[in-house]
Amino acid sequence: MPLTAVSGSGLRPGRAHDREILRLAIPAFGALVAEPLFLLTDSVIVGHLPDPALGALGVAGSALSALVGLCVFLAYGTTAAVARRMGAGNLGKAMRQGIDGLWLAAGIGLAVAAACWPLAPFIVHVFGASGQLAALAVGYLRVSLLGTPSLLLVLAGTGVLRGLQDTRTPLAVSVGSFTLNGLLNVWFVLGLGWGVAGSAWGTVVAQTLAAAVYVVLVVRAARRHGVSLLPDPRGVRAAGTAGVALAVRTACLQIVLLVATSLATRMGETQIEAYTITARIWTFLAFALDAIAIAGQAITGRSLGSGDVAATRAATRRMVLWGVVCGALFGVAVLLARPLVPGLFGADTAVAAELPAALWPVALLQPVAGVVFVLDGVLIGAGDQRYLAWAGVWTTLAYLPVAALSGGLVALWIALGVWMAARLVTLVVRARGTAWMVTGG
Repeated sequence: MPLTAVSGSGLRPGRAHDREILRLAIPAFGALVAEPLFLLTDSVIVGHLPDPALGALGVAGSALSALVGLCVFLAYGTTAAVARRMGAGNLGKAMRQGIDGLWLAAGIGLAVAAACWPLAPFIVHVFGASGQLAALAVGYLRVSLLGTPSLLLVLAGTGVLRGLQDTRTPLAVSVGSFTLNGLLNVWFVLGLGWGVAGSAWGTVVAQTLAAAVYVVLVVRAARRHGVSLLPDPRGVRAAGTAGVALAVRTACLQIVLLVATSLATRMGETQIEAYTITARIWTFLAFALDAIAIAGQAITGRSLGSGDVAATRAATRRMVLWGVVCGALFGVAVLLARPLVPGLFGADTAVAAELPAALWPVALLQPVAGVVFVLDGVLIGAGDQRYLAWAGVWTTLAYLPVAALSGGLVALWIALGVWMAARLVTLVVRARGTAWMVTGG
């Protein structure tokens, strides 16, 4: 439903936008949370195997997360492009963009799998694995690489449906595929005795079926609008060009998090364990705030595509308000939960002593994170990827020297706070202007 239609529906503008934001954000949140919950199930299943099986899963999983994280633009860029063309009233061009996104995802997936297969031992070595741990991690990684094309097709297919203002179907596919993944892993790992490789095979099968669902949905929609299923070289190239900027942005985020993990590791075993706990809390809350950002991508792309600048401004203000309020509530929740956190994560006495102080910056940064994540989603929806890439570079440069000077866990989180503050400034300055408000399809 276009924003113009919502604005004229008889509801007050704020309430109308709220309804639209919630319609998109709540299912998006469910899909975002489903993945880490079912990945946790994989860890529990593999945890029943003798050492170093769980460590191998951790090493290979980290490598795959880094590789796939750089390709998240397939979801974000496709969402923005499809939503813009939908807003312009041209569903045929929207589906053309969706088909080109699927072709790009398949091509990148095949290239990544082919390039990384022979490099698997080197990749595992970079993460510090050796001996039997490395051998198991290489096996898991190589099996998982077979599912890379499917995984990237899932990202692109999710982007198409979100661009069409549908976040419920991705939720259903996400829950279904990860449930299947868990069941297959129990069968392959514990039932058939395939070990760590069985966990990888279960994931590959589930990813392939999920990709097939998305391909079928997008192909059916394309045929309804008379869109060719063959790739359009110009469209694929345009999607790839836009993706480069988003990949740079994502790489900057990865650098910040990897540096933080590395610095915490050098502080000592107690500090890295305490940092891991605080980082998990941060990540879980980020999923909730990212749900609003995903709504921002879809709503902004559609409203700018329809040429409705006023609706874009109004929706952006409302989503920022949602981000601030949710962030403040999450911050309060973290502070109230501080006494319970050590017990929830089974922290020993030394780690538990580090957590209360470290959770303060995590809590205080939540309202800032709410604004940052929302505006990041709004600008992605507007197709302002080049600005986001340059902003990512500058904010990372602002973070690195402060992080290098951090002498403890609290100081490290303060350095991450400096990074978030730098992101806040770059995003607010951009959002207050008009350069990103390019209208039309």
